[in-house]
Amino acid sequence: METTNKPKVTLIGAGPGDPDLITVKGVKALEKATVVLYDALINRELLKYISKNAKRIFVGKRNGFHSYSQNEINELMVKNAFQYGNVVRLKGGDPFIFGRGAEEIDYIASFGIETKVISGISSTMAVPSSQGISLTKRGVSESFWVITGTTSEDKLSQDLSLAAQSTATVVILMGMSKLKEIVAVFKKFHKENVPTAIIQNGTTTSEKIGLGTINTIIEVVKEKQLGSPAVIVIGEVVKESIKLRSFYEKINLELL
Repeated sequence: METTNKPKVTLIGAGPGDPDLITVKGVKALEKATVVLYDALINRELLKYISKNAKRIFVGKRNGFHSYSQNEINELMVKNAFQYGNVVRLKGGDPFIFGRGAEEIDYIASFGIETKVISGISSTMAVPSSQGISLTKRGVSESFWVITGTTSEDKLSQDLSLAAQSTATVVILMGMSKLKEIVAVFKKFHKENVPTAIIQNGTTTSEKIGLGTINTIIEVVKEKQLGSPAVIVIGEVVKESIKLRSFYEKINLELL
């Protein structure tokens, strides 16, 4: 499988989970790859686009176990690019939204290797949309925040306090382990009744959803047995969804 092709690494966003939500450009790049390094969250159906002669390397994370560290992944991409030429790094969602894509590109480019990024449909927008939640809506929400639930220091992002004080929709990725802290921040700013949705495995056949408010969402998670990977959506737009509206109308009637 040795090659004399010019070394090249392409980062591809695999999308939020539904295999049909990868871009056509991403599929074409997968078909031409000689080596593919893929993550745990990508849909395995996407592997069918890879050539039978291509080398496949799983570099993801399962149940807290890292098969490779980030440094090892970086080194693998460079090594395989020089040895085999056309390397693809297949990442869940979009590589540049909490995907460490920029770090990988910087490292690869430092070796003089050609790099390319093919954006993916981020779960930030696609997962709420699958439940009819529009992150912005005239007269309801003029903007939205996208925040990581866990920073590189394993702490809650300080941006969350700023977001909780606004009228914007707040979308939190990788936040399930910090849900109690997230709820506490919103309660601090008297947002107990703000509609909240948690969508696990969004856009896939195993999608699960929990609905409530800041006040009730922790109990909802326990009842529905929700876990990671999940997207947390907080804001008035949640109750505006045609799919979810009846749930919140029922809550309002019960409060009367």
